[in-house]
Amino acid sequence: MKSLVIQASHALAAAGQGDLVWGHASVRDPEGRGIWIKAPGWGLEEVRDDRVQLVSFDADVLDGEGSPHKECHIHLEIMRARPDVQCVVHTHAQAAVAFAALDVPLLPISHEGALFGGDDVPRFRLTGALVSDPSLGGALAGVLGTAPAALMPKHGLVAAGRSVQEAVMHAVLLDRACRTQLMAMSAGPIAVYSDTDEALAKRQQCWPESQLRAGADYLSRIAIQDYSPFIQD
Repeated sequence: MKSLVIQASHALAAAGQGDLVWGHASVRDPEGRGIWIKAPGWGLEEVRDDRVQLVSFDADVLDGEGSPHKECHIHLEIMRARPDVQCVVHTHAQAAVAFAALDVPLLPISHEGALFGGDDVPRFRLTGALVSDPSLGGALAGVLGTAPAALMPKHGLVAAGRSVQEAVMHAVLLDRACRTQLMAMSAGPIAVYSDTDEALAKRQQCWPESQLRAGADYLSRIAIQDYSPFIQD
């Protein structure tokens, strides 16, 4: 499980979603004990075996050093609500934060935007502060529902997947969709985008499991080149 946390963390860093030492990815413990997640105080690109914790559903550290992340409840409550989810990502991706501040619908103007099948991305509006307790984590899980990802206005994004590759790519694709729309809006009103039927078709066409895996594997290859010193002590 530690290797999967490392894989997810490094791939997110390679995609530009690092924020100094903040942001994290988690993987469900196969024995049902909780989640594996990076220890606080390390950047995504710095994650290695001894910088990963096993955190219980009661937010106790069962394996690893130090206290858990204050926002471990994001991961724990989404995992609790979604038995199908194996990986959860929370980052402060800059394009996602900037786009969420505009409070306009995310439109399927790109392949990435079609990830949501023509629907606007869910948004967690209860707080822009830290999701630091189970009630806030549960509320966030409710907003996310079965969607691939959600915006957290004034804060960042959250993404989930049935695998590390899915969760990582859902986070990456949401940020890229936000960035593309920001670029378009900076030039003028958006006039051309997919209707719901085309967006749904593109979601199935562009983002099946095989393509999500291909994108995540690419990021992992780039990460190995850039962050290999952190893979082994």
